[in-house]
Amino acid sequence: HVQLVESGGGSVQAGGSLRVSCAASGFTDSRYCMGWFRQAPGKEREGVACIDRVGRTNYAQSVKGRFTISKDNAKNTLYLQMSSLNPEDTAVYYCAVDLPELCTPSILPDFLYRGQGTQVTVS
Repeated sequence: HVQLVESGGGSVQAGGSLRVSCAASGFTDSRYCMGWFRQAPGKEREGVACIDRVGRTNYAQSVKGRFTISKDNAKNTLYLQMSSLNPEDTAVYYCAVDLPELCTPSILPDFLYRGQGTQVTVS
């Protein structure tokens, strides 16, 4: 079965950087789209960034230029490098994977497979 396990969250001061990781297993379809979405307390889930099977990336406007999504196919691991963090980035960050028609951040919260989330706190 599909398993996604996030790690690397934590607390950081505004302006700092943090990298979260997602170890993936059990997803065998190579046409996947993988990405990250987040949810802050009292707010709607927000798609952050996604990457498709050939490495094309797509970002939400709110993080463009500050966050970088990447993957290591040999390790089956997805990463999100976050820099210039601000308190508005505080949220639980979830890794997700599915087979959408179009790989775009806005649909990430609706993906079938997701991890348990990792907390990122910026103060």
